[in-house]
Amino acid sequence: MRIAIIEDEPLAAEKLERYLLKYNAAIEVLTHLNSLETAIPWITTNKTNVDLFFMDVQLSDGLSFEIFSQITINKPVIFTTAFDEFAVDAFKVNSIDYLLKPITFTDLSRALKKLDVMQKQFSNTEQMAPIIKSMRQKSYKDRFLVKVGNHIKSIPIEDIIAFQAEGRDVSLWTKKGKEYIIEYKLEALEELLNPKLYYRVNRAFVVALKAISDVMVYANRRLKLTLSPDIHKEIVVSREKVGMFKKWFEGN
Repeated sequence: MRIAIIEDEPLAAEKLERYLLKYNAAIEVLTHLNSLETAIPWITTNKTNVDLFFMDVQLSDGLSFEIFSQITINKPVIFTTAFDEFAVDAFKVNSIDYLLKPITFTDLSRALKKLDVMQKQFSNTEQMAPIIKSMRQKSYKDRFLVKVGNHIKSIPIEDIIAFQAEGRDVSLWTKKGKEYIIEYKLEALEELLNPKLYYRVNRAFVVALKAISDVMVYANRRLKLTLSPDIHKEIVVSREKVGMFKKWFEGN
C-alpha cells in the first residue's frame, strides 16, 4: 500500500510513519507534505499513485479541506487532528476515518482494518471511488468553518445569505451582515451547496434564495438583486444566467 502523509508537525509525521510500518512493513510512505502550498501541486501530479492519504486537518497555511476544493481525489483519506469539531466536515469528503491526536497504534490499526474491510467488499480503491463520490454528492454542507483571530467558529448553513469571491479570497455573509473568509472556491461551493437553496448569479456571487428581498430589471436585460439584510454590494445576475435564474427563483 502506498501512502502520502500531509502533516505539518515533523514529529507527528515521523510517529505516524513508524506506526504504519509497524502495522505492515510492506507499506510504502511516498512523501511527507507539510502545507497546502506543497500538498496541492504534489497531489495534482501524483494522486493516481497513492492508495491512501493521511491528512492533518489544520496545516500551517490553512485547513486541508481546501485541497478538495481544488483537486478531485478519488482515494480514501484518514484525517488526523487535535480537535473533534472537524469530524462532520471530514466525512463530507473521502474520509473513511477520523483520528484524534495523540494517535495511538491501536487507533491506527483500527482505521487500517476498517479500510481493509472496505477494500475486500470492493476489490480495489478505484472501485471504491464512485461509491464514495456518489455518497458525497447526495449530501450538502450544513456548516462552514471560519477563522476569527486565533479562534475557529462554525457557521450553520441556515445563517448564510451569500458567498462572495473578491480577488483570491472567498467569503461568506451571514444574516447578521457579518463577513468571514473561508477556505473554498466558488466552483467548489456550487457542488457543496443545495442547488434549490443557493444559486451562482455571476462570477463573484452565490446567493441564498431566502435572502433575496427584491429583484429589479436592470440594464442590458440583466437583473439586480437586493438581499436582506443588505450587504451593500452590487449583485447583478449576468445576462447569460437570467433565464436559468428565473426558473430557479420560480421553483417547481
